[in-house]
This record gives sequence, C-alpha cells and structure tokens, in this order.
Amino acid sequence: MSENEVKIEEKFIEQANLIARGAEIIPNGVMELAKRLQEAEKNNKPLRVKLGLDPTRPDLHLGHTVVMRKLRLFQQFGHKVVLIVGGATAMIGDPSGKSQTRPSLTKEEVESNAKTYFEQMDKVVNIKEAEVTNNANWLHKMGLVDLLKLASNVTVAKLMTRDDFQKRYQSGQPIAVHEFFYPLMQAYDSVVVDADIELGGTDQMFNLLLGREVQLAYGKENPQLVFLLPLLEGTDGVLKMSKTYPQNCISLTEEPKNMYGKLMSIKDEMIMRYYTLLTDKTDNELKEIEKRLKSGENPRNIKMELAYYITKEYCGENNANSAQEDFINVVQNHQAPEDIEEINAINKNILDILVEKNFAKSKSDAKRLIQQGAVKFDDEKIDDINFVVTKSGIIKSGKRNYVKVV
Repeated sequence: MSENEVKIEEKFIEQANLIARGAEIIPNGVMELAKRLQEAEKNNKPLRVKLGLDPTRPDLHLGHTVVMRKLRLFQQFGHKVVLIVGGATAMIGDPSGKSQTRPSLTKEEVESNAKTYFEQMDKVVNIKEAEVTNNANWLHKMGLVDLLKLASNVTVAKLMTRDDFQKRYQSGQPIAVHEFFYPLMQAYDSVVVDADIELGGTDQMFNLLLGREVQLAYGKENPQLVFLLPLLEGTDGVLKMSKTYPQNCISLTEEPKNMYGKLMSIKDEMIMRYYTLLTDKTDNELKEIEKRLKSGENPRNIKMELAYYITKEYCGENNANSAQEDFINVVQNHQAPEDIEEINAINKNILDILVEKNFAKSKSDAKRLIQQGAVKFDDEKIDDINFVVTKSGIIKSGKRNYVKVV
C-alpha cells in the first residue's frame, strides 16, 4: 500500500457492498464508495445523495422503488438524501431514451404530481429526514450570461454522442434545441446542491456523468459518484415497467389484491431479479432462494412468498393476508371472489364489457382473449365475439378478473 492509499475499514466495505448490490458505480466501483463512506464518518460530514425527480406522471411503480430502496440505505447509514423536484427540467422533459420530443408540463402539473410522488415515496424513504428542493428555484433565475457560462462546458459533438440524440439525428427525427439543455440543467443541479453521489437508472448515464464534468468546471475537487441502477422489467419480463403499459406495471397505489395478483403473474425467470431489486433479502437468503428454484421446487411457492413480502411492505400485513387468501380461492381453487363487483350490463356486447371493466385494453385485445378461450360466462366458455349478455351471471376473464351481471 502506497503512502497516499488509505486502508478502508471492513464495516465501510460491508456497507458499500450492501448499497451497491445490483448497481454500477462510476468511477472505481464499490471500493470508491466504501472510501467515501469512511471519509464522511471521519470528517463528520454526511454524504449528500442526490435524486432528481421529474414528476411527469402522478403514480410511482415498483420500478421506481429500485432507486428509492438505495436512498433508504443511505439514510440508515446516516447520510443526507437530497430530492430535487424538476420544476424547471420537467417543463423541458427528459429526452433520455425517447424517439421524439417530449411534451412540456405546466408548473401546476409539476406541483400536483410532486405532491403525490412524495406521499408514495414516504412508504420507502423517510421524506421528513430528506432535503427536498425544486430546481426552478435556481434555474428560473439564471440570466443569459449564467446560461451561456453553463453551456460553454459541453460541446455539441459531446451531446450528439448520446444514443437517443444520435438515433434521432440519423433517422431524420427532429431534435429541438431546448432538449440539449436538459442534461446541462440536471448537471447544474449537482453543482447547486453540492452532490457527492447521484442515483439514476442506466438510461441516465450520460446525464449523471455530465454532472461530474460540470461540477469539476465549477470548482468541485471531488465530483459526485455516479450510481447507476437497472431498469426493472414489467410483469412480461421484457418491456421496462412503465405506466404506459398498465397490465405490465405494478403501481404503488394498486389495490392489494391487484398487486399480489400481478406479482404472481411475473415470469418464473424473473423471480430472482425481483427478489434482488425489490427486497431487503441478504445475499445468503438470495442464494437459498436460488437454490430452491434450481432444486426443482414449484416456482409458484417461491413466487407466493415474494408477492406476500412486497404486498405487505406497501399495503400492510392485513391487506397482504387478504390478498393471498383471495388469490388462493380465486386462482387456485377457481372460486369467484367474495367481494365481486356487480354491474348492469344486460343486452351489452361482451367486447364492450371487457373493455369497460379494463379486462382488455381494446376491442381487438378483447377479441384475442375470447379466441384464446380466456373468457367465460357462468363457467361456459365464450367463443363468439358477438356474444351479448341477456341474463344475470358471472363473467370471468383470465384467472383473476370477475364481474357479476345483475
């Protein structure tokens, strides 16, 4: 060990390994994080851990909690979480991973969505202990000279290395000039809040690395660590979890039975990924779960434990118990739920009913369900897409969707 190298205590290596599970840390990985954790305690100066939030939609889903759980760990180890509401940046819209210019949000939309965000985030992160601010407080006050100074720190060629800008340029899709300012503005946020670490999804790599460069340009000797986390796939195991695809997304505001049922619908090969990213299971516990899966145990048993664990965390123990009991009765024992909804749908076409009750996204989706034999009326399979309900009875779509016509 050279004179300039510092011996890192084991406890900080353990903390870093726990926080870093599933993440990529730039530069120098876990040991750089451990070093900073140790320096923070030695200097009695907690790390400032930044997360930017552009509340483009009012609801959070399990994919968002991958980052939120890391924030909670930083809090548990005594560090300061800094949450930045994108009052200014949301009015541009983050172009990361987008094939077209995003619509801007109004000030009122941002404030309304942010309020809902924090109510939901509080299920994971201690919002009262966090530092919450809005980048409109400084970005809206920047003059032309300040803006030009900020823009001078990055070249157009650098911005065009971003994958999304590159693809749009090559395919002839328009790129508005204001979109170039989004990563610059996000980077400047790190200067203002003096971030030591910034968290984001893997699609945010360019923005977060630019934050390091801009901090250096503004005189910060030890710029922020970039903490990249994987984007969680939805229940289909393919598409990124997103509110754009409701059937593929598990919202934090889901009814407990829906949350449990959707978790039970994930692909078997996604069980370990969900356990790793969405629970606090230790590495040894994860190894034991993986061992059970490889031993030939029915994946359904392990998935039920996962569904219960997550539903309990976000909906409470009583609701998780009720959701599990309902799943066993409805899905495994093929019984109609006790609290089945009643509707007046006499003389209505089955396609219209399926769409109205959100059992299908569209009439074409409803047709597909019928053609697959997934729709029944009073336990009789419906095979006619023109079927009209003419009497009272129970409609069942798939394994979990029931409605009673009266």
